[in-house]
Amino acid sequence: MKKVFAYIYLFLSLLVAETGSLEKGVTFYEARSEGAVGYNVKPLHIENAIKQFKKATADSELDAGVYLMRSYYFQGKFIAKTDDEKKKVFSKGKKLGERLISLYPKSAAARYWFLVNLGSWAEVYGTMAAAKEGVAGLMRDHAKKIIEIDPNYSNGGGYFMLGAVHFKSPYIPFILSWPDNDLAVKNLEKAYSIGDSTPSQTVYLARAFYKNGQRDQAKSYLHGLLKQPFSLTEKVEDFDQHEIAKSLLEEWK
Repeated sequence: MKKVFAYIYLFLSLLVAETGSLEKGVTFYEARSEGAVGYNVKPLHIENAIKQFKKATADSELDAGVYLMRSYYFQGKFIAKTDDEKKKVFSKGKKLGERLISLYPKSAAARYWFLVNLGSWAEVYGTMAAAKEGVAGLMRDHAKKIIEIDPNYSNGGGYFMLGAVHFKSPYIPFILSWPDNDLAVKNLEKAYSIGDSTPSQTVYLARAFYKNGQRDQAKSYLHGLLKQPFSLTEKVEDFDQHEIAKSLLEEWK
């Protein structure tokens, strides 16, 4: 296995030798799952991707910045081992997203990947920090803006984010009164119907169905997901969602 990974790395190194920093970064990013076994992920490709995207921001600030946020998410989610490491990485993604949105307010991609990092930041920092930062409201407002800018971006990503925040945010009378699981289902179904539905969309929709009492439908969606093969470039992300689906089905027995 080590020899195979070494050959892959050598091939990629030769492949990107004559290309620009952005293209090099994309090549390394697309290879981020190479050599991964379950949650045991090799850090080298994503680390190289981050280095190249940082270099590329001088000439391609928005495109490189969006890829950098995508890379920070992957690094924080699947490479970082401790909460402190995760906090550091997701904070970078969050800060970069805030900057890119201020410079490129009409970019759906900047807002979407900001929300991915913001949501991950909130999970690792906890409820109090998320409440202080106003994460739920930020996610709702940016998700609506993504829908306004480009409703099809990332397979209905704006609808997915809006549905997810309605699902995850607690209803607190007079404080946080807008979260609604019916709206979660509505927006998650909309996202699921746009483009190619993703494993994370399927898992969230199943969870929202289950919360609404539609238990057979929720289980059916997860069983369907588990029959699907992993994608070549998102093998680690797909493995993660399959593991969540298995855990939910076990919990819902």
